[in-house]
Amino acid sequence: MMSWLLWMVLSSLTGSPVLSGLAVLALVILVDRYTVGILPSPLRAIGRWQRASTLQRLLQSNPHDRRARYELADLWVRRGKYAAAVEVLKPNLEAGDDDVGTLFLLGVAYLGAGDAARGELLLDEAAKQEPGYQMGAVDLARGRFRLARGDTKGAVEALNRLREARQGTVEGRVMLAQALDKSGRDADAALMREEAWKEYVAAPGFQRRRERLWAWRARPSRPLAYGVALVAVLALGISVLSRVTAPEPSPDGYGFYDDPGMASDNE
Repeated sequence: MMSWLLWMVLSSLTGSPVLSGLAVLALVILVDRYTVGILPSPLRAIGRWQRASTLQRLLQSNPHDRRARYELADLWVRRGKYAAAVEVLKPNLEAGDDDVGTLFLLGVAYLGAGDAARGELLLDEAAKQEPGYQMGAVDLARGRFRLARGDTKGAVEALNRLREARQGTVEGRVMLAQALDKSGRDADAALMREEAWKEYVAAPGFQRRRERLWAWRARPSRPLAYGVALVAVLALGISVLSRVTAPEPSPDGYGFYDDPGMASDNE
């Protein structure tokens, strides 16, 4: 709504709806980059789309390329296309690829596609091979999908293990707070959100950029405060622009005229 209002104001001031739209888009991306960080990087998204297209063409000519299948499945999982990832990666497992990476990725794909039984089984096998795989990635995936399907008890167990393996995680703590909320443990959930925010503040810059959205979920008042400040700045800027572009009154006191003779014609 604010973006639409800003576009209307800029269009009226500049007379160019297209340039005003581009300016609003640039402003939204800039504000998101330094606040919640929920918008994907356009260049990164284009790069992944191009890579996925390349891998699909490669598999059409050589369907037995297991490395290409694994990479394409990873891209599909990142984009939330879980069923497509299952279909791409399942032949690798059937051909004998039972390494921890394949088991984990296929397990996540099955969970996302709604097959919890197979997904949990594959994650169990991945955890047996390497219990600390990617610093608790198995328990992070378990916690996320268990929470999504309403298994709050299982989510709490997995996310507590994640806290032990990845002590600085903000995402894990916020999801654990959500699971505790759904379990009726409001006080514990509030403490966990406070703990998540403290971890975020103490984290190095690269980690804060990666987990900024989860930090805002721990303290929703922060983005609200930024929004209020942005509205105030925009309102001030629009007020200044309107004063600068407004026509000055005629010195003869007849109103807003560029030609003093126009006043006499109206008398």
